[in-house]
Amino acid sequence: MNPHRVGLFVLCALTVASVPDQLTGRLGGETILHAQGGFQMPDPKQMSGIPRPVTDLPDRAISVRVIRGSLSNNIANQPVELRVGSKTLTAKTDESGRAQFNEVTAGEMVRATTTVDGERLESQEFPVPANGGIRLMLVATDTSKGPATEPGAPPVTGIVVIGNQSRVVVQPAEEAVDVYYLLDIENSARTPVNTPKSFVFNLPKGATGATIMEGSSPQAALAGNQVLVKEPFAPGATFVQVAYELAAGDGTAAVTQVFPANFEQLSVIVKKVGDTGISSPQIATEREVPAEGETYIAASGGAIAAGQPLQLAVTGIPHHNSAPRWVALVLAGGILLIGVWASGRGADTRSAAATERKRLTAKRDKLLNDLVRLEHDRRHGRVDDRRYTARREELIGTLELVYGSLDVSSDGPEPLDPAGLAA
Repeated sequence: MNPHRVGLFVLCALTVASVPDQLTGRLGGETILHAQGGFQMPDPKQMSGIPRPVTDLPDRAISVRVIRGSLSNNIANQPVELRVGSKTLTAKTDESGRAQFNEVTAGEMVRATTTVDGERLESQEFPVPANGGIRLMLVATDTSKGPATEPGAPPVTGIVVIGNQSRVVVQPAEEAVDVYYLLDIENSARTPVNTPKSFVFNLPKGATGATIMEGSSPQAALAGNQVLVKEPFAPGATFVQVAYELAAGDGTAAVTQVFPANFEQLSVIVKKVGDTGISSPQIATEREVPAEGETYIAASGGAIAAGQPLQLAVTGIPHHNSAPRWVALVLAGGILLIGVWASGRGADTRSAAATERKRLTAKRDKLLNDLVRLEHDRRHGRVDDRRYTARREELIGTLELVYGSLDVSSDGPEPLDPAGLAA
C-alpha cells in the first residue's frame, strides 16, 4: 500500500452522531484523519462543551455528561443547569455521569453549566433541534495527578496495556482493504517502565505496504511486517499508528492479529461500501453510523488478553467478478476449435469455413471496438487502473485466440497485433 493512500482515506471529519457511548469518547466528534497526516487521539478537554446532534435521543432531548479528566472518570450525582431562554432547568447526573433534559422547547437557545470543585464548566450556546437530540460533555480538570517523575528518572520493570482509546479502522478498496491500528499504549505507573518482554508483533499473513503513520511515537519502528515499539515507555500514553493492505480478491478479508499486551476494549470502525459487513466472535455490539454523507459500521467488544488473536472478517468488499473472463476464454477456445475444424475440411467445406471466418471477423471487430472504448474511458477517468488492467488483459487474450482462429485459414491478410491496435 502506497503511504499516500492514507490521504485518500475518506474518514475525514467523521462526526459520530450516533456511535455507541463506549466509542463516543474515542472519536468524540473530532476529525479522525487529516488528509496527509495521522489519526488524532482527542483530548476530552478539547471536546468539552461542544454540542453534537444525535439521532439516538428523543426529539428535543439534551444529554450532558460530566467527567473529570478522562472518559473513564464519570462524575455522578453532580447538579447540572440548563439555561433555556429566561428559565433554568436543573438535573443531577446518574452513575454514568449523564444528566438528561427532555422535551426542551425547539428553537430555544440553551447553554449547559456545572461547577466541579470550584471550577465552572460551561457549554457553547446552541439551539434546541426539533428532530433528534443533543449530546455534550463538560470536562473538569483532574487535579489528583502530580508530576509523573523527575527528569531522567530510571525506568523500572512494569507492564503496559493497549488502552480503551485504541481502535481498528478498516477501509474497503477494490479487491482489498486498508487496515489501520490506532494504538494508545498506556503506562499507568508514575515512572518509565520496561516490559518483561519486548513490545513486538507481526502483522497478519498477506499484509502488504505496511507503514508507520505520521503522528506515531518515534519509538515505533517497522522491519518488514514486524512492528517494534522501543522501551522504556514513559508514564501516560505512547501512540502507535500502523497501516497496511490486505488482498480481498473474492470480496472477503480476514484479519487475525496477536498483540503483546492486553487490549482493554475492542473498538472497530469499518467504512460501509455497498454490502460491506463485519463479523467477529469478539464483537458484542455494532451499529451503522451516517456521517459526512457516508455510512460507517461502529462495533465494540470486551478485552482481549495479550497473546490471544483478535479476529475480524470483513465481507462484501468490492471486487471484479472473474466469471466473465472464464466464460470469454471458454467461448474463445470453442471458436478456436471450430476454426481449426473448419479450416481442415477441404474444398467441399469452403462455404462453411467462409461463414465461420465472417463470424470470427465480426467478433474481432467487436473486441477491437471494446478495446478502443476501454482506452477512451481510461483517458477520461471513467475507469480505475485496477479494473482497466483486468479488462484489457481479458480483451487482449480473447483477441489473440480469435486472431489465431483466423490465421489457420488460408484466406485473408495477415492479422494485426491487437496489443499494437490498443496502444
